[in-house]
Amino acid sequence: MGGLLHKLHHPRRCYVVCTIPRSGSNLLTDGLRATRRAGMPKQFFLPKFEARYGAELGLDPVADYPKYVRAIVNTRATHNEVFGFKLMSWYLDDFLTRLRNTRAFGDAATDDLALLRNAFPRLRFVHIHRRHKLRQALSTARALQTGLWKVQKGATVIQEPQFDAELIEQSLREAERQEKIWRDFFQRLGIQAFQVQYEELCRDYERTIRSVLDFLKISLPRGARVGPPVTIRQSDEISRMWEERFLAERPSAYSPAAG
Repeated sequence: MGGLLHKLHHPRRCYVVCTIPRSGSNLLTDGLRATRRAGMPKQFFLPKFEARYGAELGLDPVADYPKYVRAIVNTRATHNEVFGFKLMSWYLDDFLTRLRNTRAFGDAATDDLALLRNAFPRLRFVHIHRRHKLRQALSTARALQTGLWKVQKGATVIQEPQFDAELIEQSLREAERQEKIWRDFFQRLGIQAFQVQYEELCRDYERTIRSVLDFLKISLPRGARVGPPVTIRQSDEISRMWEERFLAERPSAYSPAAG
C-alpha cells in the first residue's frame, strides 16, 4: 500500500534538456542531478550509449526498444518520480523515427509531441543555449582537438590544441545549423521551452539551477543549497587569444554584436 500511495502522491514527471555541443548542458545537468530531486539526466538515447545502459538493465535496446525506453524511465527517476534526459539536435530526427517505428508510442498519424509524451509522461522542455556563438565555436574546436568534451579534475588531453581558423569557422556554422533544428522543432510543435542561457548559468549558478527546478515544479527541502559546479569551464587565456586572432584574421565570419 505504501508503494501505491507513493505513486499517487508523486506521479511520474519527465523533462528533456534540449541542447547542442558546448552549450553548457553538462554544467546544467550535473547541477540538476546533484539536487537528487531532478532525475539523473544523461544521454540515455544516444545510440552509442544505449548498449551500455541496456547491459546495466539486462536489456537489448535493439531487440526491444520500447522495453528499453520504459526501463530507463522507470529506473533512472529520482524518488520523487522525476525523470530527465538530454537530447542533442543532431540525433533528434533519428530518435523520433526510432520511437515511431516501434509503434508502441504512436503510429504514422501521431504527431511528434504526442509521440514524445506517450513515451515520457508529462514531458517538459528545457533549452540551454549559448549567447556568444564564437566562444562556443572556439570551445568546440578545442574539444575536437583535445578529446575533452567535459573538463574535470584529472582529465587528460589526447593532444594539445592548435589555433585553426578553418576548424573554428566550421564549428561556428555547424552550431548555427544545429540551433536552427531546435528552433524549427519548437515552432513546429508549438512548444514553449524554458530557456537557459549558458552565460547566466556561469554568472549565477545556484539561481539558474533553481529557476529550472521552479519551471519543472520541483521543490528542494527547506534550507537546501545548490552545490558548486563539478564541470570546469574551458575558457582561459588560450580561448581569449584565439578569439582575438580569429576576429583579426576573419572579420567577416562573425559579428561580435550578434553574439
